Amino acid sequence: MSAPLELAGLLPAVRAAADAAAVAIMAIYRDVFTVEAKTDGSPVTAADRAAERIIVEALSTLTPDIPVVAEEAMAAGAMPDVSAGRFWLVDPLDGTREFVKRNGEFTVNIGLIDKGSPVLGVIVAPTRNRRYGGWRRGGEGHAVMTENGGADRPIRVRPVPTQTPIVVASRSHRTPELEAYIARLAPGDQRMAGSSLKFCLVAAGEADIYPRLGRTMEWDTAAGHAIVEAAGGSVSLIDGSPLRYGKPGFENPHFIVRGG
Repeated sequence: MSAPLELAGLLPAVRAAADAAAVAIMAIYRDVFTVEAKTDGSPVTAADRAAERIIVEALSTLTPDIPVVAEEAMAAGAMPDVSAGRFWLVDPLDGTREFVKRNGEFTVNIGLIDKGSPVLGVIVAPTRNRRYGGWRRGGEGHAVMTENGGADRPIRVRPVPTQTPIVVASRSHRTPELEAYIARLAPGDQRMAGSSLKFCLVAAGEADIYPRLGRTMEWDTAAGHAIVEAAGGSVSLIDGSPLRYGKPGFENPHFIVRGG
């Protein structure tokens, strides 16, 4: 049996790795870069690869016994053994399409999975100068946000109103099924955002519900999932059951993120 992890103690080092990756990403973002296509047709840039190298090296040093599942390595066919139930999930540049469009809505995501559940997450939004982090174990958890290099401040989801909730949805992945679901919610306001920023908006009490009725991978969601739950929210499948990790192929079914 794996020994318990000291999650609060891990958080600063994971945040430092994400910050270093963000610096590398922004250096490329401000310059001219080439966009390539992966085998699934999704875009990839030098920023994705540089950020992943930084994060994987840092995590391998920090927790050498915990395997790292990273998006670009997986695309290249490098799949580590996660059967022990504890592993990192890394999306070094979540929202590559937004990065390519230069709209700023991209993030660095690092999440830690233990026995199928996300227990720690870090998200950095480089162009917004925001950094989110959180951990949870059982009924205990803590989530924070840092803005413009200031001090951490605790964040908490807000109670979801019974009428006219604030709904946040993907900017680049819209489907008729999603539009119909949002219409049934009768939102008082609807916001669009790229990458894992949607999780962050719910965790910080700036939105109430984030429905995702489209394809995502586990590295897209693990960090945000951990932060939302650390802030008192929930992430579940359409039928209300928990979203779990370590699934064959690492692909997620549809899910709903909710505040309190």
